[in-house]
Amino acid sequence: MENCLKVSLQTKILVLIFSLLLFVIIFLSVFFSYYESKQTEEQMGQMALLTAKTVSFMPTIRNAFMEDNPSKTIQPIVEHIRKDVGAEFIVVGNKEKIRYSHPDESKIGKKMVGGDSNKAIDEGKYYTSKAKGSLGPSLRGKAPIFDYNGNIIGILSVGFMIDDIKQNIIYKWRLIGAFAFIALCIGALGAVLLSRNIRKDTLGLEPWEIASLYRERNAILSSVKEGIVAVDDKGMVTMLNQSAKDILGLTDDAIHQPIENIIKNTHMYRVIKSGKVEQDQEMILLDRAVIVSRTPIMEKNRVVGVVASFRDKLEMREMINTLSEVRKYAEELRAQTHEYSNKLYVISGLLQLGEYKEAIEMIQQESRMHQDQNRLLFEQICDKKVQAILLGKISKASEQKITFVIDENSSLEELPRHIGISNLAVILGNIIDNAFEAVANREKKEVSIFATDMGNDVVFEITDSGDGINPANIEKIFTRGFSTKTGKNRGYGLASAWDAVKELNGYIEVQNLKNGGSVFTIFLPKI
Repeated sequence: MENCLKVSLQTKILVLIFSLLLFVIIFLSVFFSYYESKQTEEQMGQMALLTAKTVSFMPTIRNAFMEDNPSKTIQPIVEHIRKDVGAEFIVVGNKEKIRYSHPDESKIGKKMVGGDSNKAIDEGKYYTSKAKGSLGPSLRGKAPIFDYNGNIIGILSVGFMIDDIKQNIIYKWRLIGAFAFIALCIGALGAVLLSRNIRKDTLGLEPWEIASLYRERNAILSSVKEGIVAVDDKGMVTMLNQSAKDILGLTDDAIHQPIENIIKNTHMYRVIKSGKVEQDQEMILLDRAVIVSRTPIMEKNRVVGVVASFRDKLEMREMINTLSEVRKYAEELRAQTHEYSNKLYVISGLLQLGEYKEAIEMIQQESRMHQDQNRLLFEQICDKKVQAILLGKISKASEQKITFVIDENSSLEELPRHIGISNLAVILGNIIDNAFEAVANREKKEVSIFATDMGNDVVFEITDSGDGINPANIEKIFTRGFSTKTGKNRGYGLASAWDAVKELNGYIEVQNLKNGGSVFTIFLPKI
């Protein structure tokens, strides 16, 4: 039912414009028709009165009144004038209203009719009037005729037939109507062309379809974690989603501004010119390392804009590191399972051989070791994120025959929210793994961790019994790609840990021990 009530945009525009034009044209036509009617009647009346005045002042007409047969002189003169001005009649009468001239000569000598001559004869006034005479209803101009002494000697009447005036008015009405009809047709044609042009601009979509697409577009842009920026073919910013504003620190003021004024070196103009897609390019935008993809917007084989989507490189790195740590934990748990399976097989073998005392001692030894570890881990380390990381590393150390010890003086409450699991996994995971590698080939394989949150910082101290770090390399070990070890994909663990610490506004200190080995101390502000 709702769809049946929806009217297309083209129909709405046509109906609205046509109705508006029709109303305006009818209103103006009626107004101008009324105005023309009054104007025509007034003009005809003025012409009749002006003609009457002019003829009444003619010396020939005045002199003719002194003759024995005035009509013989007056009739030819006024008939000639009547034909020139287009009047229906010009009648000249004496003071007794006896005609000296008339278009119908048979009526000369008879008394004037109409009853509208008194003001001219009695009062000497010039005026216009409407009356029904011998020829029918007419509009008349009346003028008294004076002799040279200023005495009224007659009257002059010039008339136009009412029917003729009406015909003239009707003709003008028809003319106005014709122009109104032409204007209405031109307006209707313009409405059709306008509606087609608007429909073309909206790609044939109706208003409710555009509104639906707009809502869906906003919902999609809000839900996308990637930053999205769109520009037109002139490089003006047309759209920013919330993620783009958050990543680059922009506001809505950036919209409708040239992209180069907002973000330098976006290479969007390059895509506008080339029309080629550019995928996954690493670059710096407003001091943020991002991965950018640019796609041209095409219309009729012409680039009309560019959409750029970008992701924060740090977030991607954190996600990759977190996935890497999860994979490591899974491997470490499998190793722990394998190790305990071996120990269970040994205990099972001892029991089968009847060596009950040795089996009990082995069980008690494992129990004591795990009790000590669990007491420190679960009673003094209260943050579950750190517990999970250390449990994984304990299993990995056990598999590699490395003694991994939690300092009994450690004390750690639940960490602040801003120190997340992903950052902790990158920091502790990489530095502890680095310590494991440092002692892997040593006779004494010991790594310890101390943790405390006393004071304004959360402090982790990781100590190993390795060879230590060459003093010349201490400032280089956190540089991405630098490593003293051989093999591919080296030099990324400590660099990732350094980046994660800096993100938390912390820092790392590195020292060599006198008896060999090194200490990594991590300081993470609580606020």
